[in-house]
Amino acid sequence: MTYNEVTPIELPKIKDLRGNLSFLEEHNHVPFKINRTYWIYDVPGGEERGGHAFKNTTEFIVPLSGGFSVEVINGEEKQTFELNKTNCGILIPKLTWRKITNFLSNSVCLIVADTKFEDCQYIRDYNDYIKTYNELK
Repeated sequence: MTYNEVTPIELPKIKDLRGNLSFLEEHNHVPFKINRTYWIYDVPGGEERGGHAFKNTTEFIVPLSGGFSVEVINGEEKQTFELNKTNCGILIPKLTWRKITNFLSNSVCLIVADTKFEDCQYIRDYNDYIKTYNELK
């Protein structure tokens, strides 16, 4: 995987009459040590989350319920991923602009990251992102 390649990842799904079970493991399903886990929920209709990039953080995003769209820009091209299966997510490398949109009712978006929270690692202005991306590519 190159640093600007967004990668879909299908997690294991163990089917059972009592219900399905999925899981993820660091250095197995995600290629990094998990340092932070957070989730987004109760997003009002029409609202967006994200709208930023990280200088040094790789993330894995998966819906725990419902679904949503993830728009990513790697500095050169834009892609949109529809995430609506609880065992399918995407790996987003550092220096990838991302925005999460089109949340379905009762959606829960789980994000695991390879870094702890540091506000200084965020690039929140798109023009600053393009400048940083071009300097580092």
